[in-house]
Amino acid sequence: MDYTSFLSTNTFTYMVLPLLIFLARICDVTLDTVRVIYLNRGMKHIVPILGFFEVLIWLLAIGQIMKNLTSPIHYIAYASGFAAGNWVGIMVEEKLSVGTVLVRVITKRDPAPLIEHLRKEGHTTTVHEAYGETGPSKILFTVAKRKEIKNIIPIIKEHNPNAFYTIEDMRYVSETQTPKTSRRIGLSGLMGRFRKTK
Repeated sequence: MDYTSFLSTNTFTYMVLPLLIFLARICDVTLDTVRVIYLNRGMKHIVPILGFFEVLIWLLAIGQIMKNLTSPIHYIAYASGFAAGNWVGIMVEEKLSVGTVLVRVITKRDPAPLIEHLRKEGHTTTVHEAYGETGPSKILFTVAKRKEIKNIIPIIKEHNPNAFYTIEDMRYVSETQTPKTSRRIGLSGLMGRFRKTK
């Protein structure tokens, strides 16, 4: 059986083609998820490239759907690929761990040991006094690469298991505030400069 004949068989139409549509949708939705994440984090240089391949794959998939409008299995493959693509895209983004985050820790304990440990690991930390419903507390701010979160969280839990913390994506960080770079000044240094200029 030659290639052309195989394309007209039921095996290709109802088994191979739906599988290809399913895989194509996973690829294009994964690219779309990653593209949006890169766009939200200001990494504009790679967004057009991802967008090009995303639309190209989508056109190939939708083209096959338009040729088989009477076949429910192709619709199911298309929708299933979309759902799976969202999940795969999130998993890929977590593995890439791109971007910079702000880690905010609120604690009632003495934060000195935690700050010392974070700074020993190379993470710039700034502390502010605060007052909540239960009394005085401290707020710690740390800017770090997203991939370093897995190292920072255990440090926080080691020194204060009950500390409340949040992690926020940051769209842009100036070079002087980027952790672990030779040109780093740090949040504390910047706050000091600000006070001197007042």
